[in-house]
Formats: sequence, C-alpha cells, structure tokens
Amino acid sequence: MTQRLSGSRPNLACFAVFAILAAPVGLVAQSGGGSGKVPITTASSEARQQYLQGRTLGENLRAYDARQILLQAAAKDPNFALAHYSLAQNAGSAKDFFEHLKHAVALSGKASKGERLMILGLQAGANADTKLQRDYYEQLVAAYPRDERAHFLLGNAYFGQRNYEQAVGEYHKAVELAPTYAPAYNLLGYAERARERYGDAESAFKKYIELIPNDPNPYDSYAELLMKMGRFDESIAMYRKALATDSNFSNSRFGVASNLMFLGKHDEARKELTELQERARNDGDRRLAFFATAVTYADQGSYDRAAEELQKEYGVAEKAGDNAAMSADVTAIGDVLLEAGKPDQARERYEQALRLQERSDLPAEVKANARLVHHYNLGRVALATHDVAGAKQHADTFLQGATAKKNDAQIRLGHELLGAIALEEKQFARATAELNQGNQQDPYTLYRLGQASQGSGDAGKAAEYFRRAADQNTLPTLNLAFIRTKIRKAKV
Repeated sequence: MTQRLSGSRPNLACFAVFAILAAPVGLVAQSGGGSGKVPITTASSEARQQYLQGRTLGENLRAYDARQILLQAAAKDPNFALAHYSLAQNAGSAKDFFEHLKHAVALSGKASKGERLMILGLQAGANADTKLQRDYYEQLVAAYPRDERAHFLLGNAYFGQRNYEQAVGEYHKAVELAPTYAPAYNLLGYAERARERYGDAESAFKKYIELIPNDPNPYDSYAELLMKMGRFDESIAMYRKALATDSNFSNSRFGVASNLMFLGKHDEARKELTELQERARNDGDRRLAFFATAVTYADQGSYDRAAEELQKEYGVAEKAGDNAAMSADVTAIGDVLLEAGKPDQARERYEQALRLQERSDLPAEVKANARLVHHYNLGRVALATHDVAGAKQHADTFLQGATAKKNDAQIRLGHELLGAIALEEKQFARATAELNQGNQQDPYTLYRLGQASQGSGDAGKAAEYFRRAADQNTLPTLNLAFIRTKIRKAKV
C-alpha cells in the first residue's frame, strides 16, 4: 500500500500530500560528503542505529513499529532533526504529524543541506505547496545525484502531480543506484498501474516481494493491483498472505473489505472492518475502520449510516484533540450530506470544518489553504442549489488561488468544478473541455464526462465513461461509492 496514494479525500489537503516513508541514508554529517548520499546528522551513534532501524520499518509501511524505535532515537539525541522528520512521516494522526514536523523544521538549521531540503520539502507538501515541494526535491537530486532516496522523493513528487512518466524515470534511477532498494519497486508498481501498464506493474511488485518476502506490504501492494484488474478472489488471497506475515497490518484488512464490497458482500466487508477496529493498536487504525465502514454504507446508498460512521471517526479525533483530522472528518460528512441532497446541512459542516482549522494551532499556511479549499466546497453547495452565479464565483476564486500556488491537484479540482457548472448550464462541449483538465482517476470526473457525452448525443462514449467510473476497483473512496450508487440507480 502507498498510504492512500491511489486516492483519498481530494478536497481535504490538510496535511502532507506525500507522507511517503523515505529518509536519507549515509554517514554522519561530518563525513558524508564524499559518498554522494545525504548525510545523517546526529551526535549519538546509538540514535543513528535506532533511526536506521526505524527508517527501514517505515519504508516498508510498518509505521506503528517504526514509531516506537524512532521515538527512542529522538529521545537519545534531542537535536536529531531526521528522527522527527521520520516520526512525522510515520505519524498515526495529523496532530502528531504536525508536532514532529514542527520539531524537524526547528532543528533543520543544525542538519546538513540534504536533510534541510528533505524537511522543507515535507513542510511544503503539508502546506499544499506542491510546486515548492518538487523544487526542493529537484535541488536534493542535484546536490546528491547518487542518493537513491533523493530520486525516490522526487519520483513521489512527480507521482503526486500525476506525471507518471517522470516518476517512473526517477524510480528506475533509484534502483539503478541501489538494486535492493525495495520501496522504489513498490512505487514503480503503482506508477505503472496508473499508466495502465499492468504487466510492468506486476513485474515491479513481484520484485518487491522477492526483496523483502517477510514483510506484509509487498503482498498488500500486489493485492491492490489484482483488485484493480478485477481479480478479486486472488486479491483477497494475497491480502490474507500479507496478514499471515503480520496480523496487525491494518491496510490489508481494508483491502480485504474493499474486495468484498466490490463483490457485493457488504456485510462481510463490515465484519472484516469490525475486526480491524477491535484489533486497532492506535487511533489511525480505528479511524481507518470507521472511514472504510462509512464507504461500504455509501456504496449501498445508505448515506445516513455512512454519516454515522464518519461521526464515530470524528469522535476518535476529538478525543485526541486532533483539529486537522476533525476538520477532515466534518468535511467528509459534508460530502455525504451533499450527495444525499442536503446542501444546507452540508454547508454547515463545511463551515464547521473551516472553524476547526482556524481555531487550531495549525501553521498559518495550512489555515490559508483551508480557506482556499472552502471556496471549492461552497462552490459545490451553490451548484447543488442551482445557484450557478455563486458557484462560478467560488470556482473562479478557488482556481485563481490554486493557479497562483501552482498546485496541480487543486487546479484539477477547479476545472472539475467548472466542468460540473457547465453541465448544469447544458454546455456539454465546454464541460468536456473543463473535465478533461480534471483528475482522470477520480470516478466523479469520469461520470461527469459520461454525462457530457450523453448530453452531446454520444451514447456509446457515455456508456464507456460510466463503465470506467464504476469499475475503478481501487481502494474505495467516498467519491467511488457515490458514483457506483448513482450508476446502479440510473442503470446506465
């Protein structure tokens, strides 16, 4: 699994776009220059060894185990910037993420140039400044061209901007430098999957398994590819193999439940997620169980039950005082209410989400981004009430802000909203042009392209878009559940 790289809640960008578990390898800072690798700056050899051990666990998506060891490294050397950097990447909550990121940034002045670039890149991602994040990683690669993790981070930045060809190139550079660097094969598989080169993706995931056969994530990632290809029973078996390797690997229980949902076995899916909740070792696992359960209800069109599960997820964050996560949950509830035809109630939730961020101690840049994203949410509410003029005003404000930041993901969202507005106006050619600039992996975008084709009189093309939207077969999101429900009801 890639920590929801394949899709999450696109309007919630409240913290790091990429908390991909990568950190530099190398020597102590005082002697790292000649290796071509990013140095590791710490005064404690014991902390360094603990960091290396935690880094490996983190890179293999064993975040819970990684955190326990990285906390020891941070305690051993209070000035260890990379320890907090990796703790942020392996955080079990948004609150922990921001706390450790703050420490890492504060300590970065005592670290090497490469470490500072990595930390600042993570901070830029947290602030939804994806252009700045990529710039930092390009500087990192230029300064340390022989560091496989530098190329890996740059590949992740390209991946996040959906520039898959360049991402694949960086992952290949990483494994050329370090043929046994397993995480690069994982993301290479996902990048090839995104390009629909399933044979290449399968080869990458099989190599990933070969390199670390005793870890659960290689089997989990391969299972996700099998699910994408509609091989649901094989996917479940592969997820079970991951769980046999580590019964606490929560991502794979989510994967099993996802396959069961696609097979129409919603009750069995929820049973799997109940087990995930009962076995949860931290709030992250508990929240995942509630969110995934909400998706299964949304997939059946049971929006009241979906909102109830999301409220439970909110309760976990509220107990921890995690405002960023609470804001995300309230926004998701708003999304469900909007889909259920309750725009006024949805608006109330979006307003609540913004207040939660404004009243928090989150960075000013994060709050500014939340205010920008609020225009996107209010634009959707206006459209749902047929207030086209209001929707256009919010869409234009949102797109202008996203363009000024050069945030590719948000620019795509802006065009998707403009495409939806054009559909409302029955301007089907304009809708198609706008939607073609949106996220082509978002089922809602594909569904709307189908509506535009239908409105233009091209029934065959519409049917193809509807089929692609409903048959995404990725780890399910609320948007996918909404679209599957729409298509079933419309019988298209």
